[in-house]
Amino acid sequence: MKLLAVETATEACSAALWIDCAVIERYQRTQRDHTRLVLPMIDGLMAEAGLRPRDLDGLAFGRGPGSFTGVRIATGIIQGIAFGADLPIVPVSTLAALAQEFFDRNSAEVAFTAMDARMGEIYWGVYRRGEKGYAELIGPERVIPADKIEFPDLRGVGIGTGWGVYREELAKRLAGRLDGIEADHLPRAGAVARLGAHGFERGLAVPVEEAMPVYLRDQVAKKESER
Repeated sequence: MKLLAVETATEACSAALWIDCAVIERYQRTQRDHTRLVLPMIDGLMAEAGLRPRDLDGLAFGRGPGSFTGVRIATGIIQGIAFGADLPIVPVSTLAALAQEFFDRNSAEVAFTAMDARMGEIYWGVYRRGEKGYAELIGPERVIPADKIEFPDLRGVGIGTGWGVYREELAKRLAGRLDGIEADHLPRAGAVARLGAHGFERGLAVPVEEAMPVYLRDQVAKKESER
């Protein structure tokens, strides 16, 4: 399988190609240059692999939650490629990608993912290492105050930017269940590609008109001053 993946929902901007279980990736941290960076990343990956869009079997993208603008960038780029090359798409949770990249380089079995959602809240999801090492969601993903999180009676590692901003609140709620914290951890397109390929195997690919972003917060487009 040949699959292109994009992830721009956080300050990490990345693109990746999955080619028969091997991943090549471009990755850079940036605050606001995602639009400028991601298209050259895609062009470079495709040129390196000697591929055109029509040579791909499908696409995947980080569907959110995350930065409203960042999620829209990934969605728009992947939708454009899909329209032009008539390709199916697997939308991948940004929190799942955060957990997957962590599982790929660690032996932990549970990840308590938390990304800073601003306005006193976090994007929250609990993932476990499932069949063949793929991240599996336990319960729902939510946008929620850090001191209101819900979680299963399991031990795991806290990962994501939410742990940097709300470490005290989260650690207090998860007292006795934490095996470590990685607050600097960000999602990457390589993990989106792996989860996307797994999604294709499970029949989760959708046509372009059904490949939509997920924000979790209803009024995410409003400025904080308007609330």
